[in-house]
Amino acid sequence: MNKNDYCIIMAGGIGSRFWPLSRTKKPKQFLDILGVGKTFIRQTYERFARIIPAQNFLVVTGTDYKNLVLDEIPEINENQVLCEPMRRNTAPCIAYATYKLMKKDPDAKVIVTPSDHIIFNDTLFLEVMLNSLAYAENSDALVTVGLKPTRPETGYGYIQIEKNDAPGCKDTICKVRTFTEKPDIDTAKVFVESGEFYWNSGIFIWSLNSIQKALSAHLPDIADIFSKGMDKYDTSEEDRFIFEAYSQCYNISIDYGVMEKAENVFVFAADFGWSDVGTWNSLYLQLDKDGDGNAVKNAKTYLSDVSDSMINSDNIDKLIVIKGLDNYLIIDTNDVLMICPRDNEDVIKQTISDVLADNGVNFL
Repeated sequence: MNKNDYCIIMAGGIGSRFWPLSRTKKPKQFLDILGVGKTFIRQTYERFARIIPAQNFLVVTGTDYKNLVLDEIPEINENQVLCEPMRRNTAPCIAYATYKLMKKDPDAKVIVTPSDHIIFNDTLFLEVMLNSLAYAENSDALVTVGLKPTRPETGYGYIQIEKNDAPGCKDTICKVRTFTEKPDIDTAKVFVESGEFYWNSGIFIWSLNSIQKALSAHLPDIADIFSKGMDKYDTSEEDRFIFEAYSQCYNISIDYGVMEKAENVFVFAADFGWSDVGTWNSLYLQLDKDGDGNAVKNAKTYLSDVSDSMINSDNIDKLIVIKGLDNYLIIDTNDVLMICPRDNEDVIKQTISDVLADNGVNFL
């Protein structure tokens, strides 16, 4: 392991698309939604711990989730958990971690990763990470990871790469041409057929020097806010400073604020098997299914004329009886039963939004 290699885990989301299982008090990253005996954030830590020393992890999360992080990752100490007082998207999150880390190790190279993704081939994935770290060490580059698409997916962002003979393309690390957020189905089909587009994993690799310069160039106000905390980080004044800093920040993603604007953005085009498991339907696609295409998790069921559906329950002792449903999502918790068409993400998202708007904080 390299003592200058670090991993920043972003774990501040509330996983609203996985409601009613994911709640504000315990969101998706702290759940074992896959039923493998480990939460998403624990799996993420263990994956990167094979190449990153435990003392070189930072986890950025909401203030309310600090103890959940420490429970799931006891190998780190509380100073490695960066608590956001309010949600401001990924650019302030990354800026906070960047400037705090600059005080400790200005020569650091960093992997920034979400806390709730599935990786199917860990060996190949870690090879990509190590190659990307080496590239970032020797180049003033902002590297992201793109996955070869297996289907025209409308729920993912896409990265278009320069053709292999274009300037800036070295082996599988290529210059980025464009970013596109969540296209419609027809556009997604064109992207997949072209061979020039990859799914945007949301994983980034860079040196601290490169990301600091990029933040200063493209988000100077946010860079200025967090740079003023250099004498506050790792002191008793840090929490107060961060509260004031986040109060001044606006909501903006690192993709929109930096990656889509910078000229030195490269993508490692890989195929190690990946899913961000961002929706109930994407989870259904990853789960084992019976002969009728049904994915049943934590549930005792009696199914008749039921196909291509997902059934998930919090109560293994409750018998769930279903007849005559095709392509449905049935999620049963102690206080909510949700039944929706499975593969219409827009309908599910709008239904969740409407329910929470009508019922307020009781079900958040």
